[in-house]
Amino acid sequence: MSNDEKKVNLLGLSPKKMADFFVEMGEKPFRAQQLLKWIHQVGLEDFDDMSNVSKVMREKLKEVACVEYPEIIYHKVSKDGTQKWLMKIPGGSSIETVYIPEGGRGTLCVSSQIGCALDCSFCSTGKQGFNRDLSAAEIIGQVYVAAKSFDKPGEKRERKITNVVMMGMGEPLLNFDNVVDAMDLMMNDHSYGLSKRRVTLSTSGVVPNLYKLAEVSDVSLAVSLHAPNDALRDQLVPINKKYPIKELLAACDHYMGSLPDRRKLTVEYTMMDQVNDEVEHAEQLAKLLKNTPCKINLIPFNPFPNSGYSRPSNNRVYKFRDYLHNQGYIVTIRSTRGDDIDAACGQLVGQVEDRTRRSARYIELHEVSAAENSQAESK
Repeated sequence: MSNDEKKVNLLGLSPKKMADFFVEMGEKPFRAQQLLKWIHQVGLEDFDDMSNVSKVMREKLKEVACVEYPEIIYHKVSKDGTQKWLMKIPGGSSIETVYIPEGGRGTLCVSSQIGCALDCSFCSTGKQGFNRDLSAAEIIGQVYVAAKSFDKPGEKRERKITNVVMMGMGEPLLNFDNVVDAMDLMMNDHSYGLSKRRVTLSTSGVVPNLYKLAEVSDVSLAVSLHAPNDALRDQLVPINKKYPIKELLAACDHYMGSLPDRRKLTVEYTMMDQVNDEVEHAEQLAKLLKNTPCKINLIPFNPFPNSGYSRPSNNRVYKFRDYLHNQGYIVTIRSTRGDDIDAACGQLVGQVEDRTRRSARYIELHEVSAAENSQAESK
């Protein structure tokens, strides 16, 4: 697909921005609902096919707008039904998106950045470096591509995607505005209509933006903890040096307390052999989370070349789980899916041209930008 930079890509417009777009054109706001349904529920990008939009309006749209989604480089299907898309992004890099079917559930793991700046020691995405944030169109475009792949000519679209997790490449809270716009589309009744309980944002711990998220969204929350103390987490998740565990959990508690219903925080804990999988680590974790209503998701490490880590034995994983169970926690062990197509947790790498210094400098730039915006608004 060609990319006409002079035209507005309607794919990434949140419901509010879509309504504003039509008002600026001198049209009624209800046009936004029409376009949202055609684009996201039906999967159309050709305005001429939108039958309840007048011919005059279709011609006007063709002059100023377009519907463009990421280019699919390849689409692989695992023996267990997991699917992975590699999508090309303008600039030469690419991102990966994964669909995991399980029973009546279909979970789509969506990327928010090209690469990642946080450089967590056990994650292959971070080893690829960082290129840039994805636009809202490039984020929701992954959902669009996946949903469209299930369409059958002449048949009504089935809802194969029941859940979306912002757990792909990148740190969602470092691409705040675009991620929020994309999640708004996921939950809008005229778009994908997903429940707020079925859209989950996973963060490594960008504390200021967790507080900011509480003001604009009520999606479910997962935190990538991976260690029960600061000394170990500093090694595994470098952002912990800036926002230690106590500050992170306080921000998580604030966010969960802001939700209108009772939901539990999901704590993600990747287990690496003889690194963070001892029973003493489970004891520390149980004590750490005693005042935080949560469910714990244990993730046995998925190996990748030159990581320096290995997967723990099932016996070590079960002992860890059993200790937490005995302390009253809800604990699940994430099953490995799609490992034959490198689609397992922590294995998404895409093709990333690293343009940015890692972690500290990247976060510093975002904080400077946020501070400048705040000062501008207060004037």
